[in-house]
Amino acid sequence: MSYLTDRKRVSGLGVARGGNAHFISQRLTAIALIPLSLMFLFPFIGTLGADHATMLKTYQHPYNAIVAVMFFIVLCKHLHLGLQVVIEDYVHAPRLLMGSLILNRLFWGATAVTAVFSIAKIAFSA
Repeated sequence: MSYLTDRKRVSGLGVARGGNAHFISQRLTAIALIPLSLMFLFPFIGTLGADHATMLKTYQHPYNAIVAVMFFIVLCKHLHLGLQVVIEDYVHAPRLLMGSLILNRLFWGATAVTAVFSIAKIAFSA
């Protein structure tokens, strides 16, 4: 007994072969964001209202810089995966769908690179 439609059987995209990795990635990034958010927010909240030098000193510490980089990379990946699902569900025109998916990937990739560069600049400044 098979639950595959004729089209799915031909294209090889049957049950648990199409979106399983995406689903698992979305859940793993969500779980990883729980401790990373806490580890990022405690030093960040501690420096709110402080002067610029205090903020720089906080993120020049290797632990805080590494946690911030990990937080932003996982956050951008999680947001990319989530927005991809929304785009795939609600955009039906093929060209608009492909363009939206490409822009989604480029936007969140550029955001992650910008965040990592900014944190590295702070961490490696004298």
